[in-house]
Amino acid sequence: DIDGKLAVVTGAGSGIGRALACRLVDAGARFVVCADLDIDAASETAGLVGAKATAVHLDVADQDAIEGLVKRFEVEQGGIDIFVSNAGYALGGGLSLETDHWRKMMEVHLWAHLNAARAVIPGMIERGGGYLLNTASAAGLLTQLDSAPYAVSKHAAVALAEWLAINYSDRGICVSVLCPQAVRTNIL
Repeated sequence: DIDGKLAVVTGAGSGIGRALACRLVDAGARFVVCADLDIDAASETAGLVGAKATAVHLDVADQDAIEGLVKRFEVEQGGIDIFVSNAGYALGGGLSLETDHWRKMMEVHLWAHLNAARAVIPGMIERGGGYLLNTASAAGLLTQLDSAPYAVSKHAAVALAEWLAINYSDRGICVSVLCPQAVRTNIL
């Protein structure tokens, strides 16, 4: 039930995130926070949504930034009901990629989901429930032939979503994981 809910969408500046932000308001959300590393793109999405949205700069690889965003909207809006952890990017390569590239991919595609869950679940439980939607990829179910770190990080994202769903469902927390195949977004 989306009606009257406050939602946060990361990676809202384009693609799936932009579509989700717009659709959430169409489905009855009272307010949507459009978060993105690119504040101009997030602002453009918020403009498309209208008065029921705001844009914020967010680096999902920064745990403190995620925690700060959650605290801000708990104070300003009474808590986050739906957290869409959607931000992502693509990078080709495999074993020859430097470890820093692997690390960054894990930060954006896995740790960001974990950090969001840690930040929002306690408040959601206190308020009687909430919903997490984590975007992974079909690469998290199959593989991504031209990008080992993308495939590995997306597999990990699917596993985390499954673990969260199993371990928090009895406390009113619903979790879904979105696993699209190739989508015409800025990533491609």
